[in-house]
Amino acid sequence: MNYRQLGNSELKISEVSFGTWGIGGDWGNSDDAEALRGLDYAIGQGVNFFDTADVYGSGHAEELLAKATKGKEDEIYIATKFCRAGDIHNLNTYSEQSIRNYCEDSLKRLQRERIDLYQIHCPPFAVLQNGQVFEVLNKLQAEGKIRHYGVSVETVEEGLFCLGVPGVRALQVIFNLFRQKPAEALFPQAKEAGVGILVRLPLASGLLTGKFTADTKFSANDHRNFNANGEQFNVGETFAGLPFVKGVELASGLSWIAEGRGDMARASMRWILDHPEVSCVIPGFKNARQVEDNLGTIAIPSFSTEEMDRLSTYYKSEVAEHIRGAY
Repeated sequence: MNYRQLGNSELKISEVSFGTWGIGGDWGNSDDAEALRGLDYAIGQGVNFFDTADVYGSGHAEELLAKATKGKEDEIYIATKFCRAGDIHNLNTYSEQSIRNYCEDSLKRLQRERIDLYQIHCPPFAVLQNGQVFEVLNKLQAEGKIRHYGVSVETVEEGLFCLGVPGVRALQVIFNLFRQKPAEALFPQAKEAGVGILVRLPLASGLLTGKFTADTKFSANDHRNFNANGEQFNVGETFAGLPFVKGVELASGLSWIAEGRGDMARASMRWILDHPEVSCVIPGFKNARQVEDNLGTIAIPSFSTEEMDRLSTYYKSEVAEHIRGAY
């Protein structure tokens, strides 16, 4: 396993880490025993960082992480998120008491005394600009409830704003071959500010595995069904904001990246890790086999300058115009 510094913090985290949205239950049916085997396998392979949220399975993902990391609290870092359990547009959701309640609830589910990285979970820009939430996070940090804090953002504009907040140590962003904008518009500034970059949705909800067809169907409780067009939350969180059928078509135009790299999924994540500003990539998983597949990213060859240019051109000429929602 390779490790990278999380911004200018003291944390060194595995460059391939894992998100737990999938095992919480929002990607179709999940099996707890399989999920725990996946977590155990990841830890055994040197993964020391996991991302979760209080709304993943209504806290169930946090509970699974507690089981998998029991007794390893000093060696396994957990990042969780808050605010999506309430009305994200109501400032009362970000009151000191509300945030304290969210934090205490997560600590109980995680069975920890401190959260390593506490992230605001994709709040409206106005909430960030208000600044109240950061004052509360500073208090929680001073009290030892949280080690560091960060923000999961939807847009580059939000990310740039957060770089100006002194206490922010990490930004979590959507970044993949279908969402390349942050590479030029955000990453250089984040590096200068000493803020780490956590990359979510590296495979654009599975489009970049190259395994879907236009006829692929998803179960009723899978967000790739109920949020395919942004019906429940930001459209960018599902298929990177692309219409599904168009996304399948565009993915076929990237099949060449698998040559010499095993498969499209690992090649797609290798491309992300080829950006040195990235602290880690956080793919999802449901079982140990998927964990093993994703960890294979570490060993495959990097992209050449010519290949990087080709992928940038493809994004700008073929993909960008089809992305829906602000980003």
